[in-house]
Amino acid sequence: MTESTPPSHPMEREQLRAASTLVVTVKSSDEFHDHVTDGIGSLEQGDAVDASPTLSFTSYDDLMETLTPRVLKIIEAIRRNEPSSINEAARVVDRDVKNVHEELSRLAHLGIIFFEEDGQSKRPVVWFDELVINLPFDPDAGDTAAAAP
Repeated sequence: MTESTPPSHPMEREQLRAASTLVVTVKSSDEFHDHVTDGIGSLEQGDAVDASPTLSFTSYDDLMETLTPRVLKIIEAIRRNEPSSINEAARVVDRDVKNVHEELSRLAHLGIIFFEEDGQSKRPVVWFDELVINLPFDPDAGDTAAAAP
């Protein structure tokens, strides 16, 4: 993916805006593959599937390295303040523009945010109202613990 952030098609962005929750979870690559394969099979049979936008990490460490308190603060600040540019987002959180740009680019690469371009300016957009983190403790039993920052 490039810095011109997914989703690039306006219709996809509108669909994301209609979804108010981003679900974040930890799944192994095999579990993720099985989940996607099951979903495709259900769609092919005409069955309904859970269409909640989901971001899966392969390990708890990866999740925690990505969604640090600093990153969550940026996400929340963008959602609440709707800054018109990366520079303004950096001012809102009182951080260096270069560091904020790097973090926002990483978040855009993951699909957590996207940018709306207006000339030279790129406005970061948080498309969800709620971030739900599901942490499986016993994947075989289907038990999960949910936490919302």
